[in-house]
Amino acid sequence: MASRHEPNEDDPKDEPKGAPKELPKTSRGERTRRRILDAAERQIGERGFGETSVASITQEAEVAQGTFYVYFRSKEEVLRELVLCMGRRLRRALTLATSGAPDRLEVERRGIHAFFAFVRKNPNLYRVVGESQFVDPIAYRRYYEDFAESYRVALEAAEARGEIAVGDCEVRAWLLMGLSDMAGRRYALWEAATSFDAAAEAAFDFVAHGLAPRP
Repeated sequence: MASRHEPNEDDPKDEPKGAPKELPKTSRGERTRRRILDAAERQIGERGFGETSVASITQEAEVAQGTFYVYFRSKEEVLRELVLCMGRRLRRALTLATSGAPDRLEVERRGIHAFFAFVRKNPNLYRVVGESQFVDPIAYRRYYEDFAESYRVALEAAEARGEIAVGDCEVRAWLLMGLSDMAGRRYALWEAATSFDAAAEAAFDFVAHGLAPRP
């Protein structure tokens, strides 16, 4: 692919070594940064972090390698930004999907379906988060801890309203995250061509009723 060089108008001057890059100050700079991130998402998601290089990212983004370093210090920094991006996008998708739900169980049902749909729509971004556990374990752990904390708070509020049984909401948050994570991998990521609705409903049935035999 042909590459083209963007001017360094957004490159901060005299920044200390290791400091995070400043966000672009122009719409053109933001578009270039976004193009690099999108290319990195595809490259890392499809090839893995180890097989992806700055050169392969910039080639796909159709920018010069020097332009990459205007916006990011390293391939690792791009990965961390993509993990943050995954968190933002997923939270928005779940918020939109569960808005107006009458109670916590309906939030869980809608949330499982929305999570599966998100994984199906963003397979590379989902794989990027998995790659981060080997590249930046702190960012990987932070991603899940942030989700678990907000999940715990929501479950405790639902418990106080009498919508779910009393229990350890922190443990529950991690269990529910694990259920969606692994089931989503199986039914939304690996089986990309089949419907996941039945699996999502089965997952919700487990969340709502557990393993105990029913009368």
